[in-house]
Amino acid sequence: MSLRTPLSQARGLGAAKEGAGHWWAQRLTSAFLVPLVLWGAFSVAMLGDLSHAGLVAWVQKPLVSAPLIALLLVVFWHLELGLRVIVEDYVHLAWLKVAVIVLVDFAVLLLAVAAVAAVAGIAFR
Repeated sequence: MSLRTPLSQARGLGAAKEGAGHWWAQRLTSAFLVPLVLWGAFSVAMLGDLSHAGLVAWVQKPLVSAPLIALLLVVFWHLELGLRVIVEDYVHLAWLKVAVIVLVDFAVLLLAVAAVAAVAGIAFR
């Protein structure tokens, strides 16, 4: 017989033992997205030449390509965090939940790599 209460054993663990870290990651990515999206919107709005050549010349600038890659990475990380929460909340079969999370993670990683490779390909041309 143990004198410890169930509350003492569960204290500090959270509902899923890792929810606080996930919650903070979502807030952190949101905080990074605000200035990055504002920078992107204002940068594109200030472009005079929206032709293909003008956009390529714009992306080739290091002060543009670096924050653009940062924006893409944070967007895809935030997307993965949000989709994971949706899957965890609405998919109830354990095997299906794991399968969908793996699929979502793979798809988001594939899209992030493709997007960063596209910007890097233009920037280092």
